[in-house]
Amino acid sequence: MLSTASRGLKIVVIGGFGVGKTTLVRAVSEIRPLDTEATMTNVGVGIDDLSAVPGKATTTVAFDFGRITIDAEHVLYLFGAPGQERFWFLWDRLFTGALGAIVLVDQRRIADSWYSIDRLEHQKIPFVVARNNFGGATQTLADIRDALDLDPQVPLIDCDARSRDSCKQILIALVEHLFRGATRLREQTAQALGPAYQLGPEVVS
Repeated sequence: MLSTASRGLKIVVIGGFGVGKTTLVRAVSEIRPLDTEATMTNVGVGIDDLSAVPGKATTTVAFDFGRITIDAEHVLYLFGAPGQERFWFLWDRLFTGALGAIVLVDQRRIADSWYSIDRLEHQKIPFVVARNNFGGATQTLADIRDALDLDPQVPLIDCDARSRDSCKQILIALVEHLFRGATRLREQTAQALGPAYQLGPEVVS
């Protein structure tokens, strides 16, 4: 089916270190994902904060890649960004050509998500926020929205990055958010141009 697809749609999965980005890409991809997981060594001691993920033994050093076929013409390409600060220089390149993004959040480390949101807003890339909830949530989604100072129009949902069905719901939420954004833009353009503008492929002068 990939050989007949004519449109590839790029989605970036971003968030703090050890939040579950690689797990999400692996869970939802229809192909065996390409990842750049490397074994963590003593070089990262004092650089990567493992206090919230003490059992983590590997880390992404470039990006993860997965694919989801929507139909014969459309394919979603998923790119999971590395979470460590020393790899943030790769983010802007991963953002190039992205249709939208998913910000994965660990409620124990809310502050780790601020830079992700800041970069997406700077690049003007639409995004949704998903709390990776493995159970035992101590904060409500409203609390997390306030902590992140999210725009009311940005979707915030619960997820389990280990679950394919849960990850699909994140993608659906993102697609719906992108559609609403495109609709608002068309309506604003129509209002700005007045009656001379027709919603559709033609503009009547």
